[in-house]
Amino acid sequence: MPSAMYDQDLDKNPANYQPLSPISFLVRAARVYPGRVAIIHGERRITYAQMFERCRRFAARLAEAGIGRGDTVAVLAPNVPALLEAHYAVPMTGGVLCAVNTRLDGATIGFILRHSEARVFLVDRELAPLARIALEGLAHPPLLIGIDDALTEAGEVLGEEYEGWIAGGDRLFPVRLPEDEWDAISLGYTSGTTGDPKGVVCHHRGAYLSAAGNGLASEMTARTVYLWTLPMFHCNGWTFTWAVTMAGGTHVCLRRVDPALIYPLVAEHKVSLMCAAPVVLTMLIHAPAEVVRRFDHQVTVNTGGAAPPTPVISAMEERGFTVSHVYGLTEVYGPLTYCVWQPELDHMDVTARARFLSRQGVPHPLADDAQIMRADMELVAPDAKEMGELMLRGNTVMKGYLKNPAATRAAFAGGWFHSGDLGVMHPDGYVEIKDRSKDIIISGGENISSLEVEEVLYRHPDIMEAAVVAEDDEKWGEVPHAFVTVRPGVEDLTEAAVIAFCREHLARFKVPKRVSFTALPKTSTGKIQKYELRRRLRERLSARHG
Repeated sequence: MPSAMYDQDLDKNPANYQPLSPISFLVRAARVYPGRVAIIHGERRITYAQMFERCRRFAARLAEAGIGRGDTVAVLAPNVPALLEAHYAVPMTGGVLCAVNTRLDGATIGFILRHSEARVFLVDRELAPLARIALEGLAHPPLLIGIDDALTEAGEVLGEEYEGWIAGGDRLFPVRLPEDEWDAISLGYTSGTTGDPKGVVCHHRGAYLSAAGNGLASEMTARTVYLWTLPMFHCNGWTFTWAVTMAGGTHVCLRRVDPALIYPLVAEHKVSLMCAAPVVLTMLIHAPAEVVRRFDHQVTVNTGGAAPPTPVISAMEERGFTVSHVYGLTEVYGPLTYCVWQPELDHMDVTARARFLSRQGVPHPLADDAQIMRADMELVAPDAKEMGELMLRGNTVMKGYLKNPAATRAAFAGGWFHSGDLGVMHPDGYVEIKDRSKDIIISGGENISSLEVEEVLYRHPDIMEAAVVAEDDEKWGEVPHAFVTVRPGVEDLTEAAVIAFCREHLARFKVPKRVSFTALPKTSTGKIQKYELRRRLRERLSARHG
């Protein structure tokens, strides 16, 4: 057959094929920009040549500890150089990086360490007490390495100290790309729509393409100065851990999200790009006057979650920030769609622009597709009216859920990733989310499973029934609101007592902010009608605002 001629003696070989991996971004940056500052952390400056050497030493020590292909290395740390370096050093060994959410409770972190079979565990000293709880009862405790960051004196250093440990590694450790670009590069845990954390496995190819796509969508260059207002544990920092390096830009680390720190860093270092949950925008807008700094350059802020309302966009613009709306999930490496700006929008007023920004947009340049589909997997009409589920597809979708084939099959049914979010398709091809999966609450950028919170509430001896739904909140976007029915004869249970009970068993951000005592509405089959509870909250909000 004619097509066979293209197969003869035209196989892959090292000259025409190399596995895609973000490891190559650092190799290139160190070659092209060796003297450029790669990392700023307080008074510390690390060039790309130094970063490359540090990562090679780090990888060498991991290899000495037995880390190889498919071995998990967990890190519990804020946005410090060690966590950024782990995004390169761990995959250099063939290992898999598990950046752990620092806001989780100790028991959940312990589950992650067991489930991921982590062999090495890096812990920032400030988080040592949390790590000790997580390590309790582990049958095979990992090797502990303590990060003694100069910007904190809290906590203790667990195990060997990081800087001294990597100093003993081979600075010429051979850098090899993965055997297969489909090899796992990272493992991130998300509560999803159930109370059990699911391990999202991502691969080198997807990390490379997602980072490059996000870099293109954000118009990054070697002049980009990126401020780490987004946790690096969030989908590997939405892949900007790799994208900034790909561009040859500068990473400005930030241990704590605080306007008193953010404004001076933006002004001093000419920060041009940052990513953040909506709650961070609110913090910047409502920062005390004495901490707000004026600067003479423009800063782009990529924000996910709920669409930013008009007052937020207006207030951010007044302070020198341009807001860009993105949509993504842990399962798709962070942002997959951007509400790509169109030239004619420059002439619109802020209300019209906010209406446009409420859309989740279109796939970034290296993502494949995002469509709104009916239950029969057919496309909805592009009329901005017909509702369907947002479906995603492409090389920037996860491998699947670790040790959970049933969940993986369900997520990929029909050859698309099912986001669980409902939306519409506009005539111009932009998607817009209208409703989230009903049981998930997104507070300050964090996913909270209502089922997990309800399970804790049901443990209370005085609570007979419980249901948790999202309530709108000006600061966090959404917060958990608990509706509970007390047991017969109980008359003295208070909101404060219920909240205090939850604090004993949940991470702080998962604790209900408000509690209502009521009989729960149910269907004829006994199922609690959560949509009715949401309606009640909307009515209360409307009544408050008259």
